[in-house]
Order: sequence, then C-alpha cells, then structure tokens
Amino acid sequence: MHKQRVVFVHGLGSFGAAAWPKQHGMALAYDALFLRRHGFDAMAEPVESNVAADVAILINALVDSGGGHIVAHEQGAISAMLAAVERPDLVHSLCLVEPSCLSLTAELPATASYRALMEPLFDVRNQLNDADYQREFYRRAFSAETGGLDTPEARRSAHRLRLQAPPWEAPLHIVPGVPTLVLTGGWEPLYEEIAGYLQETGALRRVAAGGHRPQDSVDGDQAIRSFITDVGRAMSAQAS
Repeated sequence: MHKQRVVFVHGLGSFGAAAWPKQHGMALAYDALFLRRHGFDAMAEPVESNVAADVAILINALVDSGGGHIVAHEQGAISAMLAAVERPDLVHSLCLVEPSCLSLTAELPATASYRALMEPLFDVRNQLNDADYQREFYRRAFSAETGGLDTPEARRSAHRLRLQAPPWEAPLHIVPGVPTLVLTGGWEPLYEEIAGYLQETGALRRVAAGGHRPQDSVDGDQAIRSFITDVGRAMSAQAS
C-alpha cells in the first residue's frame, strides 16, 4: 500500500526526529521524513543559515514521492511556505506550528513590537560571543533563562543560534489552494497575530497547550494528525 509522504521541518532548537517526539508514530501510517535544515548537524560545526538551501532540501524530499504534506515549526515554516510558492504541485498541505512568518504581518502591532525588541540584538550578534547572545535571545524572545554551555552539543547549539538570519527578512506570500493548518500554543501575541492573518487568508486555525511547542501536547499532536488525514481523504476522493 502506498504511503503518503509527510516531511517534518524543525525550528531553532532540536532537529531531525528529535524535534518531533510525539509524531514518530506517524511513520506507521505515512512515509515520514524528519529533515535537518542547512547547518544543523550533530557533529559538524554550524554554518550561517541559508533559506534557499532549506527550500532545496525540502523540495528534494518531496520530488521522489510525487509530493507530500509538510509539517513545520517556528523558522522551519519559512522554508515550508517558500517551497509551496516554488513548487505548489508538490505540496499537498501545510501544517505550520508557531510559524515565525513575520514578513506576512510586518505592519501589525505584535510583529512590529517583536522586531523592535529583537532587531537591536540581531544587529550586534557578530560582536557578542555565543553564550551572551543565546542568553539575551532567550530573555527577549521567551522571557526565559538558558543553561550553561557545558557540552559540545550545547556549545554548537548556541553557536548555531547566533548564525540564524532574522525571520522578518524572508519574502513570504500566501499560496492559494494549498490546504493549511496553523497551530499555536496560545501563549504569545506574536504567533497568535500570525495565525490570525493566516486564518483570514483561508487557513484552519487551532490552539493547543504546550507553549511554543504545541505539537508535543496530546491535543496539538491530534490536530496535526487529523488535518493530514482529512486532506489525504479529500485527495483520494478527488482522484477516484
């Protein structure tokens, strides 16, 4: 039996399968691929982020299966939307979890406030060391403190964070006709503002517990699975 492909695209933190612990079981019903974006590697030194490379990785993951569903978190949603713009024929659906798609809502208040808070930090990131940048980033973005850089993995993660481009730079556009779910945690006005914009342009909107990672909650995981199932059924009905 042919399995539909589902490609998972991580955000800033953990990557690959580690970024999607509640969705591992979807591999039983789908051809599930847990991607690593450009510069995310368990052993190699991090490199500057590259959205075009991320889009290419994502499109390549869809081409050999004739297309599939994309589930993307945070900054991973940027490359997901750009892939849908470039190859809408390959993208059966988009599920955007707490999407950092700030260029869509650049003129709206929560997005403008977030950029005013974060842009001064991005502007001086090359003047800061990794530990100081990570500490200040988490304080501003999440009102949270970070742990020490006691392991090689933690040091690579902090260095990688400092190499990420500002999320408001990506030239994003809505892709008409691509079924879209936007899932948020209901904790941060920025993501609710982005979700509201996407809802107004046709996306299905859901809120689940879990803060910045609603996909880890029972309700969030169920929202993702139900949406992909419903889109898959509709595609099968259309084809028959």
